[in-house]
Amino acid sequence: MFTGIIEAIGNVAAIEQAQGDMRLYIRTNTLDLSDVKRGDSIATNGVCLTAVELTGDGFWADVSRESLAHTRFASLKVGEKVNLEKALMASGRLGGHIVTGHVDGIGKVIERREDARSIHLVVEAPAALSRYIAAKGSITVDGVSLTVNSVEGALLTLNIVPHTAQETLLDRYVAGTEVHLEVDIIARYMERLLLAGRADDTQEQQSGLTLATLAEHGYMKR
Repeated sequence: MFTGIIEAIGNVAAIEQAQGDMRLYIRTNTLDLSDVKRGDSIATNGVCLTAVELTGDGFWADVSRESLAHTRFASLKVGEKVNLEKALMASGRLGGHIVTGHVDGIGKVIERREDARSIHLVVEAPAALSRYIAAKGSITVDGVSLTVNSVEGALLTLNIVPHTAQETLLDRYVAGTEVHLEVDIIARYMERLLLAGRADDTQEQQSGLTLATLAEHGYMKR
């Protein structure tokens, strides 16, 4: 589990093809690895990777065919920079929002412009993800927890404040840049519960979860 608060910018130091999947060596630069052990998770551009080997200045990770199919990792190049975040400790602060490190889809930056001291980005999400994205809700972009300013169809607008631009890779993004997107996990589970309830009236009655119940408690507009 992660928060979407980037701790360091690393870089891809080596790529090995291994029987149809991939091994990555990520040099972590300023990321403190003193409390990381073999088998721990590190979010890399929003993708949860398991550190299978620690080298002092970085880690090796295996990337499965499943991950390659749903991320941009198949096109990674040696030297490319990546956002890094260690897994959240139970005693830590949830500074962003609940992030799993499981990429839901690949979006594309459509527009970038300066907005006072901030950066205004318009990102196009895959059409299938648009229903999970809400204005003033949360979304993860390449591992960065961000608030959605507005949504119009599959287009969402984001405001990148100076601190976030300085501490992440978002300052480098221009029109055409592809990004990993992870939607709010609560939205995904809410849909699953609603669909299950609609498909089985008996199950819905037993669970007590209905559209009327959600509306009554303020989760939906009547």
